[in-house]
Amino acid sequence: MSALAAARLGYRCHILTREHYSPAAQVSHAVTVGDYGDPAVLREFAAAVDVISFEFENVSAEGLDLLASLKPVRPSPSVLRISQDRIAEKTFVNGLGVATAPWRPVTTLEELEAAAATLGLPAVLKTTREGYDGKGQAMLRTPDDLAPAFERLAPKPLILEGFVDYAMEVSVIVGRGEDGSVSAFDTVENRHHDHILDLTLAPARIAVATDAAAQTIARDIAAGLDLIGLLAVEMFVGNDGQVLVNEIAPRPHNSGHWTIDACPMSQFELHIRAIAGLPLPPATRHADAAMKNLVGPEEAALWPRILAIPDLIPHLYGKEEARPGRKMGHVTRLFPKGALPGDFGVADSLGFLARRA
Repeated sequence: MSALAAARLGYRCHILTREHYSPAAQVSHAVTVGDYGDPAVLREFAAAVDVISFEFENVSAEGLDLLASLKPVRPSPSVLRISQDRIAEKTFVNGLGVATAPWRPVTTLEELEAAAATLGLPAVLKTTREGYDGKGQAMLRTPDDLAPAFERLAPKPLILEGFVDYAMEVSVIVGRGEDGSVSAFDTVENRHHDHILDLTLAPARIAVATDAAAQTIARDIAAGLDLIGLLAVEMFVGNDGQVLVNEIAPRPHNSGHWTIDACPMSQFELHIRAIAGLPLPPATRHADAAMKNLVGPEEAALWPRILAIPDLIPHLYGKEEARPGRKMGHVTRLFPKGALPGDFGVADSLGFLARRA
């Protein structure tokens, strides 16, 4: 989707990937298949491009360092390092004066027991690296849960986060240019099923003050990182309206896919504009939107039905294999501004969208 946005702006994309048939390679000018940490591959790749970016965090920061010595890398390797490690991420965010759930680093079982005594139970134990969509974490409800979870989760160290009883999860996607200019999309509400994003509603139905707080947090983090590129900030909204940062992702984000259809400039175009040094227009929205992920073989199999439903806007990613828990595509339903319904249900979100259409 970034490559398609780049092509619309007149750029040709060259993809470095480990996959022989990656979705991005299907719609790009050139492709290099190789490892993200192979210096020879990286040098060959850098020689063929002008600006380098990445679209997920599980790449080699050391490899990005090599690339950055040859061509501009946006966002920078330092930003990637912060987002790759939950301890570094929360330390950085808290250092900006931005609140998160209470947390403690955990290296040994004894440290976990002490952290649990301090933060209380329930709490969530997570790996510090390479965890996403509910992977690499365990809910701790009683003291008996501590040892098995500590043994199962790897690599160490881990991080224990205090449990947040929140009203909803929201996110803000913000772009920042080399000149410090900033453009941010509306705050959206995210609903999950089995720890995977199921539905995004744009805009989020939250109080004006809560919305302003979320927007300020996202902009402050982007500035604190000296970001050039795109940043998604996932946040919890407490029942008292307090906003807590959960995670940051310096890239286009699943909760921003609705922008392709509901905005004159999508998150992908904003990303390309930021890394290419183009102007960043305001990230305006011409419609309300509901975006539903298509996850795993079961929902991918609904594709023929989706194509037959009026007003559903379909997006299929071109992934070769539909595995359980894998995001295969999404559909978007647009509504007039101010007319987004409030009675969406996660369990039947696609059926709901179909009925509305």
